[in-house]
Parts: sequence; C-alpha cells; structure tokens
Amino acid sequence: MAQVPQTFLDALAVRAWCGLALDALGRAREEIDAINVYPVADGDTGTNLYLTLESATAAVEAVFAGHEAGGDRRPTLADAVRAMAHGALIGARGNSGTILAQLLRGMAQELAGEEAPAGADGPGLGRALRRAADSARQAVAHPVEGTVLTVASAAADAAGGARGDCGAVARVAYEGARVALAETPERLAVLRRAGVVDAGGRGLVAVLAALVETFTGEVPRGLPTPGARGSGSVRAAGSGFEERGELAGRTAGVVDAGEGHAGARSCEAGAECADGGAAAGPAFEVIYLLEAADAAVARLRERLDGLGDSLVVVGGDGLWNVHVHVDDAGAAVEAGVEAGRPYRIRITHFGAGDVHTTGAERVRQERAERAVVAVVPGEGLAGLYAEAGATTVLARPGEPPASGELVQAVRRAHAREVVLLPNDAELRHTAAAAAEQARNEGIRVALIPTRSAVQGIAALAVHEPERRFDEDVVAMTSAAGATRYAEVTVAERQAWTMAGICQAGDVLGLVDGDVAVIGQDLTATAEAVLDRMLAAGGELVTLVLGDDAPRSIAAHLESRVREGYLAVDTVVYQGGRQGALLLIGVE
Repeated sequence: MAQVPQTFLDALAVRAWCGLALDALGRAREEIDAINVYPVADGDTGTNLYLTLESATAAVEAVFAGHEAGGDRRPTLADAVRAMAHGALIGARGNSGTILAQLLRGMAQELAGEEAPAGADGPGLGRALRRAADSARQAVAHPVEGTVLTVASAAADAAGGARGDCGAVARVAYEGARVALAETPERLAVLRRAGVVDAGGRGLVAVLAALVETFTGEVPRGLPTPGARGSGSVRAAGSGFEERGELAGRTAGVVDAGEGHAGARSCEAGAECADGGAAAGPAFEVIYLLEAADAAVARLRERLDGLGDSLVVVGGDGLWNVHVHVDDAGAAVEAGVEAGRPYRIRITHFGAGDVHTTGAERVRQERAERAVVAVVPGEGLAGLYAEAGATTVLARPGEPPASGELVQAVRRAHAREVVLLPNDAELRHTAAAAAEQARNEGIRVALIPTRSAVQGIAALAVHEPERRFDEDVVAMTSAAGATRYAEVTVAERQAWTMAGICQAGDVLGLVDGDVAVIGQDLTATAEAVLDRMLAAGGELVTLVLGDDAPRSIAAHLESRVREGYLAVDTVVYQGGRQGALLLIGVE
C-alpha cells in the first residue's frame, strides 16, 4: 500500500491509488447501484465502475510482478499509468466504466510524458486531471451536463488553480468534484425527479477521495447525500478529513429512489419528458473491444450515432472499447466488423417493461398479486424459469448481479407479493439488501435462501400463487431445503480443498458447496458425486448441463440412476453458459 505522505505521483502511488480506489468502490458499490437512474436505470453503475477498476488494478499489479520476477527495479510512472489505462480499457463495463477508462487513459497520456525522475508533481497531477476530463468529454458522442463528465470537469478546473504538492492538488480536485456532484440534480431533470445525485459522478468522487488518501493518509469526508425522498433536493455534507480506520466500512447515505428510480431515463440534455416520466429508449446495450485504425473508428462513430444513443468510444493506438444502446444489436456488431475486428462482444437486453418503460405505461399496468424473482446462472435455465412464470436475473460467470439489479427485477415483476430466489450462497447479503429496499417501496418480499439453481427449481415446482403467501413461502422453502445440490467444474489453479490438493485442470465435484471429489475424468467425477448424494436417499435427480459439458454425460448418468437406484427419476435441462459444467440436484 501507499507510503504516506507522498509528495510525487510515482509508480508506487499509482499502485496504492488503484488499491484504495478499488476498496472504496467495493464499499460504495451497492449504494451507487441503487441511485443509478441515468442514462438507464439498470442498477449497475457501481458494479461496472468496480469491475473496470478491478481490471486496471490487476494490470498494475502484473507490471510490478513482472519487474520483481525479472530482478529489475520498480516500474516507472509511465509503466504504471499505461498499465492502469490499458487494464481499464479492456475491462471497461457499461457506460460509466467506459468513461472511467477514458479518464484514466487521459491521465496516462499526460503522465507518461512526465520527465521528472521521481514522478509527477502537483502541477503535473493537475494537468493530468485536465486531460482526463477533456478526453472523456470528447469520447462521448453527445455530452450531457449533470453527469460524471460535469464532475470530472469540475475536479480538473479546481486542480488547475491549485498550488502545492500532489496531496494539495488532490484535495482541491476532490472538493471541486464533491461540490459539482451535489449540484448534479440541478443540471439533470431525471436526477431531480428521483432525488439522487449522478451515480457515475458519485463513483468518480470515491476514486478521487482515494487519490487524496494516497498522498495524505487521510480519508476525505463530506460526500454528498440525497435529500428527503421525493424532495428533489440534494444536501452537501460538511467537508473535512479524518484518519482512515474511523471510516471502516463507511459509505455515504443515499435515498431510495423509489418509483422515480424504476424506468427513469433522461430526455434530451435532461429536459422534462412530455408525460412527466421517462422517455422510451433502445432495447439493447452493446459493448465490444475493437481492433481498428483511427479513420475507421471515426466512420464507426457516425454509423453507431445513427443507430442508437449513449454512444461512448474510448481508446486509441489501434485498440478501442465501444459502448452503445441500440434497438438493432446485430447492426451495431456489423458496424464493428466493417471497422475492424470486434471481440469480447457483450449484448444485454434491457427487457420489456423495465428500464425503458415510460411512467404512463407503468401506471396502466395492473399489479399482479404474487410473483417469483430468481437469479439464474445460464440462458437455458432463464428460459426454464421464465416458462414457469418467474422473472429472471441472469448471472454470468464471474459477474454476480448487484442489489440494484435485483430491485429492478422485483419492480419489473409488478406484484404486491414477491418471492425472491438468489440461487447462490454468495448472493445472500445482496438479495437481503434488495428485499429490504423493495419492502420500503411497499412490496411484500420473502427471501428464500436458495444456494443453487436446482434448489430454486425445486422451490418453483411447488409454488402455488393461489395459496396464502406465508403458506406458499413455507412450502417453497421446505422444497428447497430438502434438495441437496452439487456441481462439477474444472479447477483454474492449484488450491487446498476439503478433499485434498487440486491442480489446475482437475475436475472438481462440489457437494453442498464443498469440494468432495477430485478427479481427472468428467464423467467419472460426476458419477462419484451422484453416488455420494444418492447414498443418503432420494426420489428425483435433476441434471443441468452447461454448454461445455459433453451431451453424452446426461445419458450416462441417467443410465446409472436407472440401473443402480430403484424408484428414482431423472430430469435433464440445458443450462447454457452457466459457469459449471454440470449442476446436480437430489430431492
């Protein structure tokens, strides 16, 4: 971590800043997700910022590890900032993460040219913040005031007039950003209606607070907090600094955006929408990395600008990160193919009746009596759950949903009573936070602590909306609890487990969350896991196959059950890209 106080911005300071900023965003992630209403109220700004900075931090750590392994001296400032910018670029998520990547790239372009052997001084840091703000604004097709761009510009403006070392400049930049963040609702109507500050700007303030801590060892306090619900006002807390440690786990409070959060979307430049609610928008978010020449990217910008909105193209030197919201996702990808080589393509469907549904449309919908909201790990299971009447949230491998996404799904279910199935032990606290927020909005929510999608299937199988709510919840909880769960996957690295030491590439069989079998063959390992589970009895085996699992394994296991265990039935589902090769449930 940082050796504080530090006078210059050098490679060690960059490393410390990344670590502190990642910690800060980790603490504030759910808060930021909850106030995310612009440009799309999809409840993931905090998560996207965190994942983007996580990629930047990993790249910086890799540079240090490389120098240490080679017996070389520590990296230079140029080495560190270039790694930070490149890591953020290739790992950028969403609109907010893409803009953060460009902010860091702008800083790197300025700092990599600094000639001072000890690193950049205060004025050098100020110039870097200026270039960061300007380059981010240039990367956005249609900049809107009251967003993270405004906050970044305010920080740069303040830093430009500062005197002193890096600590002094960072303090002034943070204070300028903090004040600008508090004023964002005055600049953007959708924020004013929801009673929140800009989520992306809130994330940037956290990153700048980490910059102050890097040079001073002190955590700035006084982050802006929204005013009373529905008031549309935002209060800026007092300024000042306090020692790190007193704020362990502390995050600034935020107001629950309530109905103003659901579906909120800004009209042009923050103007009021005709119906007083939010404007409808494109159905898909498309993101991809692109290898292309500058001239081709200029043409790509023009084409994508005609296809949709929220267009942000960042990068340079032949590598770009493209982000856009469109109705025709295929056309957006085809435009990238014409420009160069797109890869790591991510297409997210916002979903009917969610973030792009207008306020008037929401009022006309009749609220259902009861609904089930479930987190599912793959597209196949999402379809299965949807057929059973559940509202689903897709959890991609390595990308757990944030509480804001779960709250949006509960709202999208549009029911007075909701049963929430997290289907993952790691999502317990996230789901609990989402349930509490939904309850504050007047929705009756019961959280069933399912730890696997197969437990969710068992719960959904006994779900009866006609029963009294409490009786239905008890029946679903009982069915989930009576289902043992397992998964078969491949080890990514050497590790100690309950079954011994595994090596990268070993096949692991996990029963109820713990490694029980380590093998070399997928089918043999799956068979061993199944035998362990059925040794305690069972009436029904559920198999969920991932895309990478051989199709022959299902037939083999079905035959094993049929021949070895009388009166036990087997059902097989295709899970899609679910992370694990195979999920097994026994009830």
